[in-house]
Formats: sequence, C-alpha cells, structure tokens
Amino acid sequence: MKTYIPNIPTAKSSRIVIVGGGFAGLKLVRKLAGKGFQIILLDRNNFHQFQPLLYQVATAGLEPSAISFPLRKILQNEKDIHFRIATIERVDTEKQEIQTNIGILSYDKLVLAMGAGTNFFGQKNIESNALSMKTASDAILIRNTILQNFEKALLETKPERINQYLNIVLVGGGPTGVELAGALAEMKKFIFPKDYPELDLTKMRIVLYEASPKLLSGMSDSSGQSAHKYLIKLGVEVHLSTSVDDYDGTELKISDNNNIQSKTVIWSAGVVANGILGIPDSAIGKGKRIIVDRHNQVSGLENIFALGDLCIMETPRYPIGHPQVAQVAIQQASLLAKNIILDGLGKPRKVFEYTDKGSMATIGHNLAVADLPKIKLKGFIAWVLWSIVHLFTIVGIKNRISTFLNWSWSYFTYDQSLRILILPKTPSNKNHQPDKTST
Repeated sequence: MKTYIPNIPTAKSSRIVIVGGGFAGLKLVRKLAGKGFQIILLDRNNFHQFQPLLYQVATAGLEPSAISFPLRKILQNEKDIHFRIATIERVDTEKQEIQTNIGILSYDKLVLAMGAGTNFFGQKNIESNALSMKTASDAILIRNTILQNFEKALLETKPERINQYLNIVLVGGGPTGVELAGALAEMKKFIFPKDYPELDLTKMRIVLYEASPKLLSGMSDSSGQSAHKYLIKLGVEVHLSTSVDDYDGTELKISDNNNIQSKTVIWSAGVVANGILGIPDSAIGKGKRIIVDRHNQVSGLENIFALGDLCIMETPRYPIGHPQVAQVAIQQASLLAKNIILDGLGKPRKVFEYTDKGSMATIGHNLAVADLPKIKLKGFIAWVLWSIVHLFTIVGIKNRISTFLNWSWSYFTYDQSLRILILPKTPSNKNHQPDKTST
C-alpha cells in the first residue's frame, strides 16, 4: 500500500518538486516564488549552508550558524511553497512520483539538485578512516578531531605517538585543500603555541598531497603557482604529482613510498554526484553525473531536470561539462526558472550558456588568488576581493554581520575564539557523569 507524504495540499496549479536546498535549489525556489506554481522543497537538512566557508568552521574561525540559514525562515511568507525534511530514494518516471523516506510524492515537474559528495575512488580503507568536508557536520567533526588529538598528544610520552596526533594531512590540492592547509598553518603559528605550550610544535607537520602537477587545477597556472608559494611560506609541505594509496587510520601509504604517520587525514581529492534510483543508466555520465540537455532536462526523460554538481551538460565551450562550482548551479537555476515559466506560456525555451565570473581561493591573512575574466590578482588585493564577495554571498544579514565581526577579530588579533570541543552525549558516558556533590 502506498503511503503518500501527509499534509501536502492538493495542487491547484502545476506542482514542482525540488530536491536539494543548496545554491541551485534555493535559487530556483526564489525565482519561481509567486509565479503561480505549487513548490515542494525537500532537503535532508532544515537549513541552507554556505559551503565555501566550511573550512573556516573546521578551523574554528566561524561558528556553524554563521554560514547556515533556516530554510523555513526563507520560505515563511510564501503560502504556495512547502518544505519537508526528507531524502529521495527513487523516481518513478512513468507515474511521475518520487519515493522518499517519509512517503511518496507526485510531481508535474521534478528538479534534482542534490549536489555531490566526496569521491574516494573506491578506496574503502581511506573512506573508513579519513575525514571529508561536504557538510557543516563534517566541518564540526574535523574541528573536534583536531582538538581532541592535541589533547591526546598531551597525554603521550613517546615521540612517535605524539607526532601521529600532531601531524595533519590533506589530500587534494583544490580550493578546499589549499584553504584548509593555509588556515591550519596559521593556527600552528599563532594559536596552538599559546593553547598547547607543553607541546613541541616544531615537530608538527601540515602536509598537502595533490595527484596532479599543480595546485588549483581549475584556475590559471599563475594562480596555482602563487598558491603553492604562499603555502610553502606558511610552512606547509606540498607534494605535487603524488597520490595516497592507502590509509589505515594511522599510516598513509604514499605513491613515492615516503609514508607518513597521522591520526588526522582530510580527504578532498574529488567529488561524485549523489545518485538516485530510477534514472536510467543511459542518462548517467562521468562521475555519476546526470546527463542533461542545454535546458537542464534529463536525457530521455520529460519533466525531470537536474542542476549544478549533479548534472553534466556538454556545450561547445565546455565539451566535458561545466566546472562543479556554485556559479554554474546558480546560473542554471535562474535559467531553468525562466524556461519553466516560458513552458507555461507556450514559448520556446532558452539554451544555457555559462558566464564565468571568475574563481578565487584564499590561503591566509592577506594571501589569496583570483582569476577574473580580464585580470588575475594575488596577494592582499585578491584577499580583500575574496572577503567582500564571500561576505555578501552569505544568506542573511545577521550571518553577514556575525561573519564580518569574526573575521575582523581574527584579522587584528590573529586569534580564533571558537576552539570549543563539544562532543555528543553517548550511552557509554550518559550514566557515568561525575558526581557534582563530590569534592
């Protein structure tokens, strides 16, 4: 017997179901709001998160709430938009229904915008033992792991064990790996010596491995070279054309046989699209991305669309698909909203053409690189530009103010005040709390 999601009003107009409240999904909802559609937004979380700043949560520079915004608050004044916390499990393309963990939902148009997850390239040991950073929960786990390992290092007497806890390894030289490495290097220089004076932090290593011959492969050679130079200046060990073959939780096996001991390995070497059952294999491309046409319609399927990191669209300018960055997702969502409206008017759709507004990455205080359409910047100017763009892209005025204050404090004091180790209560410690009346 089918169980439909309860308390969803019968659609008086066309029902558009959007799966994913990230950059693409949220932009599409906003563009279609008030246009005469019933919109159902599904997401596994009840908030939109600003992923480009997750690394600052992981390194205690920002609190998670500063880069997160409740979806219900965004939608609270829209009577024809309904939100549910759910995960999609299967699409029935013939019946135009989706199966979710909370029930079945019918649609007139379905938009898939679930993004991508971490790609471990089939390496099960690494997947089990390394950390990744795609969500706020991941970032908090990284922060907790780093702080816990420093506390454990204080309790060790053997140098090799201490080094295991102090060494931090990052795999992947894209923006995530580079920005994390720079932030951790500044923590090593300015924060950890004050917090852990008993530890010999000259023995701490921050190591970055990248399988390709350059950092920031999606940016220009000059930006990659500048980022490399900045990281070396900050004390990061950078190894290019070097891959990680295995990791057992303590030792990394490296392709050049220079293995390293570490209890903290952060993997950001690639992404893979979040798959969904019911989409035919013929519509699945490289990296499990869903193949779409120039209108973001899924290949071979009517009334189903895919956006952002989840899809792959071949164009003359991008024959192997667009880069998996936020701007692509936002621009695709904006055009899809226009095309859905054009469909209702019986007018022809417009084709998607990506406008590259540039790429940026920050490495540390006053250190950043930026590839703009007509100019390439580095150093302080690029860092200021990066800060302004990211600050004004965050959803919510309160979040922008909070982020600005945190950044201002960190800039002038070289301190990050959110080094708080908050662990969830577990059954093992729930009934073994200290007696508060004892002395």
